[in-house]
Amino acid sequence: MKVAIVTDTTCDLQPEVITRHQLEVVPLYINIEGRSYLDGVDLSRQEFYTLLPGLRQPPTTSAPGMGTFIRCYERLAAVGAREIVSIHISAALSNVVNVARVAAEEFQRVPVHVLDSGQLSLGVGLIAVQAARSAAAGASGQEILRQAREFGERTYCFAGLSTLEYLRRSGRVSGLAAGVGNWLELKPLLKMHGGKVTMERVRTRRKALERLVSLARALGPLEQLALVHTNDPDEAEHLRQMAIDLFPPQQDLLRAEVTPVIGSHIGPGAVGFVAVRAAAA
Repeated sequence: MKVAIVTDTTCDLQPEVITRHQLEVVPLYINIEGRSYLDGVDLSRQEFYTLLPGLRQPPTTSAPGMGTFIRCYERLAAVGAREIVSIHISAALSNVVNVARVAAEEFQRVPVHVLDSGQLSLGVGLIAVQAARSAAAGASGQEILRQAREFGERTYCFAGLSTLEYLRRSGRVSGLAAGVGNWLELKPLLKMHGGKVTMERVRTRRKALERLVSLARALGPLEQLALVHTNDPDEAEHLRQMAIDLFPPQQDLLRAEVTPVIGSHIGPGAVGFVAVRAAAA
């Protein structure tokens, strides 16, 4: 391989997609009541979302150490990679990309280019897949970075949460705001683009789903549209049906259950889209 592509488990890509595009995926840690689990290795997503509502303390998450990245880069260099592009969850949400940068500076065997995707979940995953396609086409590391950044600028994530409770537990909203919000049946709607997280609140679940569809529609023609959810495939299917006309023709349906690294903060029952605007002609 000329250029190898590395990402992390927040990418939420299916195993067959990871294998097809020869991606190297570094796991993050989920810390639950004194025990650390490797995301996707020691704890499945189904197991996590089953445990989550009954936990006495909110889970925490942590980045892999610098040594984990160096060993990953070493393995890839050993099998022929001449450059490595390492693409990770937004620095606004995790320290992963900063650890990868320190590891890249320490690792001298081949050049390593680290990219902050500015995204989460399949937003990271779709950028990593785009980078892998560029690598397979023979692009250099710098060309892959440029193309990945351009693709990332067109990538948006919108998700409607079922409750404010898990944001409260993780310290993202105050207890008072969460209590009032739940009493009023307010549904938080999170938006991620270019490394910036913003939030809206709508009055009901139905209005939250309608708002998600309107946000995706407002982007104009879409190159890709994917579904994400936290342990709620039925609601994700409902959302798909509401937006059926927005899915690009000939696109395989992309659907992902969100990693516990994100799910620990937003809770079960969240659904949303990752949308990629069509490139300008």
